[in-house]
Amino acid sequence: MSAFGAGRQMLRTIAGHGWRSRSSKPAQSVHINKPGAGFSFELTDEQKEFQATARKFAVEEIMPVAAQYDKTGEYPLPLIKRAWELGLINSHIPESCGGLGLGSFEACLITEELAYGCTGVQTAIEANSLGQMPVIIAGNEQQQKKYLGRMTEEPMMCAYCVTEPGAGSDVAGIKTKAEKKGDEYVINGQKMWITNGGKANWYFLLARTDPDPKAPASKAFTGFIVEANSPGIQIGRKEMNMGQRCSDTRGIVFEDVRVPKENVLIAEGAGFKIAMGAFDKTRPPVAAGATGLAKRALDEATKYALERKTFGKPIVEHQAVAFMLAEMALKVELARLAYQRAAWEVDAGRRNTYYASIAKAFAGDVANQVAADAVQIFGGNGFNTEYPVEKLMRDAKIYQIYEGTAQIQRMIIAREHVGKYKA
Repeated sequence: MSAFGAGRQMLRTIAGHGWRSRSSKPAQSVHINKPGAGFSFELTDEQKEFQATARKFAVEEIMPVAAQYDKTGEYPLPLIKRAWELGLINSHIPESCGGLGLGSFEACLITEELAYGCTGVQTAIEANSLGQMPVIIAGNEQQQKKYLGRMTEEPMMCAYCVTEPGAGSDVAGIKTKAEKKGDEYVINGQKMWITNGGKANWYFLLARTDPDPKAPASKAFTGFIVEANSPGIQIGRKEMNMGQRCSDTRGIVFEDVRVPKENVLIAEGAGFKIAMGAFDKTRPPVAAGATGLAKRALDEATKYALERKTFGKPIVEHQAVAFMLAEMALKVELARLAYQRAAWEVDAGRRNTYYASIAKAFAGDVANQVAADAVQIFGGNGFNTEYPVEKLMRDAKIYQIYEGTAQIQRMIIAREHVGKYKA
């Protein structure tokens, strides 16, 4: 057995000790299970193992090649294969489908470490979780075994096809249509900015099934599982983005694509709730990724400040720089607490919309602020591609955009907050 195969088996063994239930049901935290255990910041030994495995992989395998992937935009397939072998990908898949069945908290610990190495690689991996989540929360047993099960048998990607050229934050503005004809649905439309769009084996796709433009979003849309090799699917060119360049982002056209009715999730008209429900589960890992990037920026800036000298002493001894590092440190620590609370709420079986949006909004802003400050501490060197922080600054921006913009998160937070007082 290879070292990575052994590592994957080790994680399976850890996960099989009964400390975490299948993710298809609300996962029970070890702290919740212990009567009188109360509030604790201490990770379990198992959680520390997951974290250490991800950290070792990020430092030894991802970081040495991250800059090259950023320059070429090449898809990091070798790293994805190794992550799969280690059990660091598809962590949400239930044990009943051959997965580890980890809870959100453990997935976030892994995600922060992977993002520390490179958020382009981490986004490619995390997009799998987003694509899978509708099937995890809404798929029947047959759908889960067929589409989640195959992802545990070999390295394989999937994608979440919701965004369109004219419908991003306004999900209700989706134009892609699905018309039922006999035992099939015929899908026509265009999707845009789809992560893993050109690499996925299958897609979760949201399409309008009610032609009435006045139909409420809660009834107008249906969620489908679509095989990526279906006739009529046209995959667009890889987009070269500002940051996270090794992540595969594309537009996809669906032209008379036939999907069997067996691939409808729950029922016709349930798609919008499924799509939005997935975000509650995936926004904490996105926040964890932003935190990992911010922690990397803080570490790079701190090491540089200890080495770089001006006016006869290391710049870290200048109060202006020391205070910048202090601000960066407090933001990283608070971002981590935010995503951990949001993930903990998921694993406790509670609705976490409020905390998920807080974590996503705050951590996304922190990633941008800390990365920008890291560039400032590096000075002119920070503006140069020979140093790591300019990449971090470019990579950070998308955390304020994808999976719900910073502004959308604030709309959700305001709605949830005010709603408590109206109840």
